[in-house]
Amino acid sequence: MAGPALAADAPEPPHAQPLQPIPSLDLPRYMGRWHEIARFPNWFQKDCAGDSSADYQLNADGTVQVLNRCRLANGEFKEALGQARRVGAPGSPRLQVRFAPAWLSFIPAVWGDYWVVDLDPAYQLVAVTEPRREYLWVLARSPQVREADYRALLERLRAQGLDVARLQQSRPFSPEPAPAGDTPAP
Repeated sequence: MAGPALAADAPEPPHAQPLQPIPSLDLPRYMGRWHEIARFPNWFQKDCAGDSSADYQLNADGTVQVLNRCRLANGEFKEALGQARRVGAPGSPRLQVRFAPAWLSFIPAVWGDYWVVDLDPAYQLVAVTEPRREYLWVLARSPQVREADYRALLERLRAQGLDVARLQQSRPFSPEPAPAGDTPAP
């Protein structure tokens, strides 16, 4: 069941500073399956009831095949196949993604920004948004993440001016309890 994010009660900083993506992204290492942990509500995922994931596959031409998938309330799965392309120099964490048919790819409006703004060194937990901060996804290599790691990510996102109170946790996400002696962030 979708619900509010953990530890989202602190006031949000103003958007005075431009959004800062991570310094660089190793695109081949980023490939593979990512499970949705939380997201800002959006119109194109309104029918998703759970088990949301994204599979990324690097194409020979440097673009990325994107397969988004989620389970609907009736138990069936919905899929959206798209394409992503890097924006900027090699290593840039800024991408654009489209789910419109390829023949429309010449129209700039069909491409949406996909900026990696937080990524752990092990490439296990990531936050993706766009410059206006209207969309946000928290993704992980596993359907579950440690609560302490999730809370720390929320604090970093809050510092970037993202309204983490808007995050809805994805099903079946539930943070793993912290091991004994591991103190989660307040």
